[in-house]
Amino acid sequence: MTLGDLVPAELHDCATFTTLTATAMNEKAQTVGILATKNEDIRSLRELIIIGLKGVAAYAYHADHLTQQDESVLQFMYKALSSTLDDSLTVDELVALTLETGEKGVSVMALLDKANTETYGNPEITEVNIGVSTNPGILISGHDLRDMESLLKQTDGTGVDVYTHSEMLPANYYPSFKKYSHFIGNYGNAWWKQDKEFASFNGPILMTTNCITPPKDSYKDRMYTTGAAGFPGVKHIEEAASGDTDFSAVVEHAKKCKAPIEIETGTIVGGFAHSQVLALADKVVDAVKSGAIKQFFVMAGCDGRMKGRDYYSEFAKQLPSDTIILTAGCAKYRYNKLPLGDIGGIPRVLDAGQCNDSYSLAVTALKLKEVFELNDINDLPISYNIAWYEQKAVIVLLALLSLGIKDIHLGPTLPAFLSPNVAKVLIDNFGIAGIGEVEDDIKMFMGA
Repeated sequence: MTLGDLVPAELHDCATFTTLTATAMNEKAQTVGILATKNEDIRSLRELIIIGLKGVAAYAYHADHLTQQDESVLQFMYKALSSTLDDSLTVDELVALTLETGEKGVSVMALLDKANTETYGNPEITEVNIGVSTNPGILISGHDLRDMESLLKQTDGTGVDVYTHSEMLPANYYPSFKKYSHFIGNYGNAWWKQDKEFASFNGPILMTTNCITPPKDSYKDRMYTTGAAGFPGVKHIEEAASGDTDFSAVVEHAKKCKAPIEIETGTIVGGFAHSQVLALADKVVDAVKSGAIKQFFVMAGCDGRMKGRDYYSEFAKQLPSDTIILTAGCAKYRYNKLPLGDIGGIPRVLDAGQCNDSYSLAVTALKLKEVFELNDINDLPISYNIAWYEQKAVIVLLALLSLGIKDIHLGPTLPAFLSPNVAKVLIDNFGIAGIGEVEDDIKMFMGA
């Protein structure tokens, strides 16, 4: 049987068939899922809630992997999901639910922070090696620290080294992982450069959660996934119901590989989670009071290959030398290797960790509000210029809004799923804005 046997004769022309098929698919899309909601404001808020809930679920998943749960968060997820199917809810009621989603975002981020720090200790200021050793290695990417621990334990004494990639970089900051001498450092940059960096690494790559791009043939046979991660044609290792997941196949594979090709040398500094920043609070406050630090910029969020994201590198380069960048997430790779210097020994880029660690930025802001005896968190010398990309960035945004933080700038563009009216609500009530030209934005932020 051929295509011609299945398709009417009048549709044998390929262009006609493609056009009509696309039309049929578009018509079907209007009857299922989110597009079945005809009111664009209701649809926009439902999407905002659902995408935020995906971020909540991601954080809850990682906390659960370290045996930490919050029943109230799970119950809220059930409630919020069912509410997105309730046609009786008004725009105002969905706006309230959106902010409640942000509140639960704060709760689940606090839960994950507790799970990580109680298990592995509070992150410490750390110089992370970005070079390589002469041994074969395994490159671990994603976000799951439990998998990181299992891999380090199973490679100990085998002659195989371990390196982090992208969002796993902050594993280098945790005391529990520093005891492993074969934990060499970080290899490469943000997730979207994996097609080149995975090829040059030479050894196997273990993906523990998301951020997988279609693998190239040059390394596909060296790639492994586990847990929630997966990709067609890539070997998957089933997560253990309890205890350590068995990564012996990855370790044995690594023993047969060459050492990684060195793509850069030197070190980068990180480990400025809330406990570490609070330990420096007196020094930071003195620097602010003396005028050495004029302003903080929260530049957390996501990176991506879109050329417009060069904005964040240029923004960091052009910021006045008396400013500090607070960051978390893979957006840091736009500026964490720039020679931006320090202010009185305080690095100008303070990396709190993964996107999972964005809670640290909120805790830091709240603590500074207390230290400076302010009534409103928005009176702090902190500006927010955040790069968003996916669901965890959305829940971080909603969490910040739920804490009362205003005048957050998002880029490279505002989310396309925001209807004009919903965007107006966010702009009018919270001062949400986009980005413009670097020079103009810096002048605006600095009040020039």
